[in-house]
Amino acid sequence: MKLSSFNTFTEKAFKGNPAAVCLLSEEKARNWMQNVAKEINLPVTAFINRNNNEYHLRWFTPSTEIPICGHGTLASSFFLWKNGYVEKEKTINFYTKNGILKSRFVDEWVQLEFPSILEEKSIAPDLLIEALGVEPTYVGKNQLDYLVEVKSEAIIRDLKPRIDLIAQLPARGVIVTSHSSSNEYDFVSRFFSPAQGLNEDYVTGSAHCCLGPYWKGKLQKSEFTAYQASDRGGILKVKVIDDKVLLSGKVVTVFEGDLTI
Repeated sequence: MKLSSFNTFTEKAFKGNPAAVCLLSEEKARNWMQNVAKEINLPVTAFINRNNNEYHLRWFTPSTEIPICGHGTLASSFFLWKNGYVEKEKTINFYTKNGILKSRFVDEWVQLEFPSILEEKSIAPDLLIEALGVEPTYVGKNQLDYLVEVKSEAIIRDLKPRIDLIAQLPARGVIVTSHSSSNEYDFVSRFFSPAQGLNEDYVTGSAHCCLGPYWKGKLQKSEFTAYQASDRGGILKVKVIDDKVLLSGKVVTVFEGDLTI
């Protein structure tokens, strides 16, 4: 079975969000995929099961299967195009537990079409405020995460949250965002998700399915360049169209090989 590793949402090695991609030669049990993801020990391992011309996709962190994953889908798309399984001019339809996710290769960027995830204004739980240790200017919640806006990018970058407290919140994770202090980006963010075994995710495509519509409402435009300010950092192009979000990123290949188990 083919196995490759990529850095996603970046043009530089050792930046962005690492992901492994495994092209299955046959149907595999969930426990087998979980054990492989644990063995590889990257933030996410994506498993592609090819059935005729359909590509079925699942994502695993080292500790659990996750319902949606932007960077794992980005890496899977690049894997299929790079190895000639799909022509670059053709759209890939990934069949997932969350429905069909579309992927295209546009001007050397991998572009994902994901459903938007809208937040609603929420009363901030005391546990959330204590966990972040900062005063939010806005708190919202969607079906997955809390969304917290703070006053400045400096606060985002200096944030040292208590992961043990975030783990107690009734959510997949916490997105923290602010307007960018640089003309290079429209907004910045960080994402904390101990519930998925990711204390801090390096670059989170699915979080931008919420961030895109949120900043569209604030900035009154629909196209953005976003930066996720983790240790590794990552750049995303975000475009909001109706109830969809187009997420674009670049990909760097780290290694290619075979899985022999």
